[in-house]
This record gives sequence, structure tokens and C-alpha cells, in this order.
Amino acid sequence: MNRRIWQSAVVLAASTIALAGLSVPSSAESAAPRGPAVNDIAATASVATTWTADAMRSAVPLDTLLPAADAKRLTHKVAKGASQVVRPTVLGGILGPLAFPSGGAEWTRGGAVQKTAGRVFFSYQGRKASCSGDAVTSGNKSTVLTAGHCVKLEGNWHADWVFVPAYRDGNAPYGTWTARKTLATPQWAASEDINYDVGAAVVNQLDGKNLTDVVGGQGVAFNQAKTQNMYAFGWPAAAPYDGSKMIYCSGRTFNALLSDGIGMNCNMTGGSSGGPWFAQFNESTGAGVQQSVNSYKINIIPFWMFGPYFGADAQGVYNTAQGT
Repeated sequence: MNRRIWQSAVVLAASTIALAGLSVPSSAESAAPRGPAVNDIAATASVATTWTADAMRSAVPLDTLLPAADAKRLTHKVAKGASQVVRPTVLGGILGPLAFPSGGAEWTRGGAVQKTAGRVFFSYQGRKASCSGDAVTSGNKSTVLTAGHCVKLEGNWHADWVFVPAYRDGNAPYGTWTARKTLATPQWAASEDINYDVGAAVVNQLDGKNLTDVVGGQGVAFNQAKTQNMYAFGWPAAAPYDGSKMIYCSGRTFNALLSDGIGMNCNMTGGSSGGPWFAQFNESTGAGVQQSVNSYKINIIPFWMFGPYFGADAQGVYNTAQGT
């Protein structure tokens, strides 16, 4: 049996044996500490300069470096809380007609998402690696949402973390934004429970300006319905993609396999992890309300992507991040 159940976005290997091996965690396993895990990062001006165009192009999709994961760590129900909906604060140009659904085409129509979404870069075990992320409306105007494994993995926080909105083949048209804090749900920080694969970063100002004053901020919502029409975006860098441009998927979401998250038909590959999923996506402006992130795939069903449900703990990550 294939025990390397990560790949990704993160890919869980699914066989009847692996599925049968899933077990309900004990009460001790389920009792994760409450409140997001927070990593304070000392200011280092040189971090942004290390991410040259060549360094960004050569960054490895994180999924190719991921270790084996333990399916027994999964909880079976994501905790829910009060509904919270934050509207986007973005402006976008008029877009052309879109194909719905889409399984993984290049995004060429501009709009707000072209500026708010971006590529994430960091160091993991001494290697330069990549994910995706999204700038969201927030109190501090500096919050980026991504996947939990894009900020912390195997007990260690990633180093040299930066966000590059509107990344395009080594170019950073709106700058390279360094993180001053990274955050993850308590369940991800404690046991890497894929149900809670949600992370965030609070970035430093760049040239005296806050992130969303420069690129805008998408909306975000928690504790909403699982089945909706959604659009997912990211920078897949594993074949057949190369990480040079933004790819999108769109379709009707459904209940996930192996987790208490949501799924969508989507062919994006590694490097897309952490990219945003939008409900209420406005095709005329490119603005929407983020309700998940690219998280994992299943080897035998490569045309499905799965993301965590944005419940109470994801909500806690966002509110803690925007309050700092």
C-alpha cells in the first residue's frame, strides 16, 4: 500500500486499505489547544532580496518535498461557529465571458483576482519552495490566507516567507511582501489534521504602504453552506503546469472524501496549495468571498481538488491575523 499519502496541493493516496485504516481519533487526539498558533518573525530586510526572479522560478512545489502523513490524525467533524461574511474591498476591470465549469485553464481575464491572488515562497528544510495565497479584506490591511502546510510542516514554521501578488514568470509587479507573522489553526499546528489545513500571514508594509491599499482585498466568509458554485485559483508548478501563471477552476462544490471539507473538479497540481476558493464570485469584477483554499488531492482521483471547510478555527486564524 502506498504510505505516502501526501502530495498536493497535498495528495492523499486512497485505496480501500487506506480508507479502511482511517480511525476515529481518541479524545486525547481530538483535544487540540484552542486559539491559533502564531509565529512571530523578526524583521529581516534582506529576505525579499533573496527572492530573485531566478529563485522564484526555481522554487520547488511544496508537495514534492512533503513527508508521509498519518490519516489517523484526522478528526471527523470540523467545528462550526457563528456566520461571518466580510465583503471584498477591491476594484476590477470588466472581464470577458467565462467558461463554467472549468477544470484548470489559465486565467487571462484580469479583474481584481489578478492582483489579490499571488504566489507564496519560503524555505522548507533548506529548500526554496512555493505555494499560493490571497490578500483578503482585513482590519490591518495586511492579511494573506493560505494553507496550513504552506506556513508550518513537521513541527517547524517555514522561513523566509514572502507573498508575491500577481506573480508572472519571475515578475513581481506589486512587490515582494515579507511576513512578520504566520499563523495556523491549532489542530494543524498540533497534529497536521488535514481538516484544519488553514494558515495565514501578516505581511510588513512595503514602501510605507499596506498590502490591500496596493492590491485590494477579497471578501472572506466562515460557517457557510458547503455546496455552492465556486472558483479556485492558484499557481500549480508540477506537470503539466510550470508555476509561471495563474490557473483557475470553477464548478459546483461537494462534500470531500477523507475529510470534512469540500471538493471541486479541478486539475491543478502541486504549487497551487493555499490558493483561494471563492463563492459569490463576480465575473464582471473578479471579486468574490473566499471560503476555502487548495489543500489536497487523491492519487486515484486526480481530477478532484479538496479544501478545508472554513469553520470556527479557520475563523479564529483570520480574526487573530487581522487584529495584529
